[in-house]
Amino acid sequence: MRPTWITAFLDLPAASFDAGTAFWSAVTGSTLSAARGADGEFATLLPDSGGEPFLRVQRTGAAVPGVHLDLHEAEGAFEVRTSPGGFTFCANVDAGGPRPAPVVHPGGHTSLVDQLCLDVPPDAYDAECAFWADLTGWELAPTSAPYMRQLVRADGMPLRILLQRRDEGSGPVTAHLDLATTDREAEVARHLGLGAKIDFVGGRWTRMTDPAGGVYCVTDRDPGTGLLAG
Repeated sequence: MRPTWITAFLDLPAASFDAGTAFWSAVTGSTLSAARGADGEFATLLPDSGGEPFLRVQRTGAAVPGVHLDLHEAEGAFEVRTSPGGFTFCANVDAGGPRPAPVVHPGGHTSLVDQLCLDVPPDAYDAECAFWADLTGWELAPTSAPYMRQLVRADGMPLRILLQRRDEGSGPVTAHLDLATTDREAEVARHLGLGAKIDFVGGRWTRMTDPAGGVYCVTDRDPGTGLLAG
């Protein structure tokens, strides 16, 4: 598979679906599409800034929220797959278009959901890195942190893929979304006003929890390039 587009799904429990959907619509400057699916369980976040949508929500029967990927490919067909570390993702039909622009907020700073971070147990890390590099055809590259590697995003793709090695533990690979922003303090304040909570403040990122209980990060990376300044 060589993806033509990448979609991230926010998998939200039924009890927190409405709160989670409202939060992510506001955070991303998006309009929620009409519901679809046999039980109206799917919807798309349509970027108000234009461009091809790449974020969707799904109401699930799970007790906790999660995130999964759809990798679209030319002449593809829908199929549920699992990585070596137990992360469930989907192969899907061809998709693509213009990458949405960063959202401009009052005060002038910008932000964009632009990265999916795979949180990988230590014993699965090397295999998981090799798997995703081979699957996407993207170069596996180091980052400034020894416990993280990145896949160098193909031109025009809406999402980067970051692989983060957990300090300890086992079990399946999980994932969370990351936002890039030009002003982390202002962006975090905006999220707090929408009902999020701060879990941890790092040197270049703030880990937060959304109203549905899902973890995500706000980072100092450039929303245009996805890279840290300097």
